[in-house]
Amino acid sequence: MVSCHVERPLDDRVWAAFSSLQRRRPGGLAIAALMRPPDPEAGERDEERWLARAREAAARGPLGHHTHFTSPTHARPTAGDPAERVRREAEWLEERKLRPTLFCGGGWYTDRSVALACAELGYADCTPRASRPGYLPDGAAWAELDAPAQIDVAGRTLAAVPTTHGAGALARAVLLPGLPARVHAYFHDTDLVARPRRALIVGALRILGLRGAATDLDALTAAVRADGRVVAWADVARGEAADPRA
Repeated sequence: MVSCHVERPLDDRVWAAFSSLQRRRPGGLAIAALMRPPDPEAGERDEERWLARAREAAARGPLGHHTHFTSPTHARPTAGDPAERVRREAEWLEERKLRPTLFCGGGWYTDRSVALACAELGYADCTPRASRPGYLPDGAAWAELDAPAQIDVAGRTLAAVPTTHGAGALARAVLLPGLPARVHAYFHDTDLVARPRRALIVGALRILGLRGAATDLDALTAAVRADGRVVAWADVARGEAADPRA
């Protein structure tokens, strides 16, 4: 499975690079577009162009909601209520008849309230990671999950498909024996405007498509919801995310 954090959909050059790759489906893999809604306070006011591009992406693969909690250039929260931001953005999308099925918190941030918001919205959460992102400081909030599962969050059930490989890690993994049974690779739309980085991503996805059966995040989410495996939020949350007050 593959997803892209589409963080600059109003940038024509970045969008063209992502749109082309999503159409091509390297390795036969449908690329889910996890799109960050426009931030008017940061000057992103071209709503109609954003919506047109989101609808294009949704016609080619699963559509997701990606949140930067502080600003377009600062993914993790620095103030305010992160869950309220998720709900506010989700309401904006719903009012415009966009219904994303997936979610991923910027900078891999999540906490109990964000996870509960995602459960209430019916999202499948891609924020959990199979391994700790190396750049996070000690005590930072994130969620760890080794395989797709449903997470019990305050009595609500949240389907989760962990993200397993960034672009560099995927390029290394596909060349070695012992590739995990489930791979959910991700990259950023901005990765695609640099030719060497784009070539690395395309090459890795082509090899990945040869090494296993392709699926997409919506299909796996349906299987997760039918499977019945449930884990507790306390067993997933790490750092500040484990604080019951969060």
